Formats: sequence, structure tokens, C-alpha cells
Amino acid sequence: MRPWPDYRPGAMGHLDHAAFGWLTPVLSYVMACIGAALGLRCTVRALSTTGRSRRNWLVTAASAIGTGIWTMHFVAMLGFAVTGTDIHYNVPLTLLSLLVAMIVVGAGVFAVGYGKDRTRALLLGGLTTGLGVASMHYLGMAALRLHGEIHYDPALVALSVLIAVVAATAALWAALNIKSPVAVAVAALVMGAAVSSMHYTGMIAVSVHVTPSGAELPGATAMQFIFPLAVGLGSYLFITSAFVALSPAAGDRSAYRSAEIANAADTEASSLTSLASPASPRDAIAP
Repeated sequence: MRPWPDYRPGAMGHLDHAAFGWLTPVLSYVMACIGAALGLRCTVRALSTTGRSRRNWLVTAASAIGTGIWTMHFVAMLGFAVTGTDIHYNVPLTLLSLLVAMIVVGAGVFAVGYGKDRTRALLLGGLTTGLGVASMHYLGMAALRLHGEIHYDPALVALSVLIAVVAATAALWAALNIKSPVAVAVAALVMGAAVSSMHYTGMIAVSVHVTPSGAELPGATAMQFIFPLAVGLGSYLFITSAFVALSPAAGDRSAYRSAEIANAADTEASSLTSLASPASPRDAIAP
């Protein structure tokens, strides 16, 4: 006979990180890759422009990377379950984690976008962005509400933060040194894998001591709050990706403008030539 789970106060709860099978890990990885690809592409565009245009591209890059990482985290959390307790989410803390992701990642992206010393800007931007990713993750975890206590393995937490910093630094290095769309796509796949690795390393660090209770948990369930918000942010990423893909790059605009100028010059030269050429004999004897 199968023994009943141990639900005594303080008993360890069984953690399931993929309650829906491979659906949530794969979908969360896809969202991380889309956010990374969009953010890197916008950063590349920003570095080829100046003034207000650069600022706007960097803001878009920060929002894309922050949104992609946040969506990746909480899509993965849709598959997180603990035996013996329901899971709710504190709404203000969850929204704060999204805001922190965008602001701190934005600080790192702007450090790269406006830094004069590229090496220093890369290190500062990578550190800031990586800490932003880690802060978002653990602030999001702090938003969990369940019947019990959550504990962390400090060594695995430190490893997850290190992975986040290394991944962010590598991604920003790619933005500074890689211009080809294909290379950016490959870098985004690598960054998506690194962000997913950071998330699941942080989740492996978690243990839960369940204290069963009939009391109603505060906050909202994942399907009430996380799922619709993740769908909305995912839609934002897809729409913004389409906009960036369809908008001409700075080099394309310059080439188009140069072609317009060349065509106008050719037309003007042809007009001057026709005016300067002598009239033909037939034209001269015409009545």
C-alpha cells in the first residue's frame, strides 16, 4: 500500500518544477530568447544612432530584456507546485519584481549605450543587469504565499547570481561586438539558455517546510493573476519584435537617402545636358 504523504507541521513538501510536463520549461525558454533577441537587436540599433533615437532604442531594449526575463520566470512558475499546500502570489510584490527588472536592466543597458570606456561599461553593465535579473527572481519568489516556510541553499543561490551576471555580461558583449542578425539570434539563444539555467538553479536551491492549514491564503492564484499578465507581456514582446524587424536600420535609411540624392543628381545632370545640347538640324528648319 502507498504511504500517505507526511503533512505534519514542519514536514518537507515535495516540489514539482514541471507540473505540466515540458510545456512550461520550453515556453519559458522561448520567452527568454525572444526578450533577449529583441533587447540585443535594439541595443545594436541604439549604438548606431545618437541623441533621442539612441535613448528610445535603449529604453525599448531595457523593457524587452526585463519583460522577457520576468515572463520567463513566471511562465516557469506556472508549473511550480508543492505537495500539501496551494500557492498564491502577492500582487504588489509581483508587479514590483517586474518594475525592478526593467529599471535595473535598463541601468545596465544605458551604461553600455553611453559608456565611453567600452570595457568598463561592459563590466558595469553586465554586473548591474545580472544583479537585476537575480533581484527580479528572488523578489518574485518572495511574492509566494503558501502554508509553510521557504528556505534556500546559500551556495546554490550564489551560483544562480553568478550565472545571471555572466549571462548578462556575455549578452552585452554580443550587443557591442556582433552586428549580424544571425549572430544576434545565436547570442539570444545562448542568453535564453543561461537565464533559464539561472532560474532553475535558483529553484533547486528552494526547500519548503509545509505546515498544513485550512486558512485561506492571501494574494491571487497563478491562473488569476500570473497567467493573464504573462500573456499580455508576451504579446507585447511579439508585437515589438515585429515592429523592430520591419523598421529600417540606420544603415538602410542612410543607403536609401544616398540613393535618393544620387537619383536626384542624375536627373538634374540630365536636364542640364539636354538644355546645353545644340538643337538638331531638323529642329532648326521646322516651321
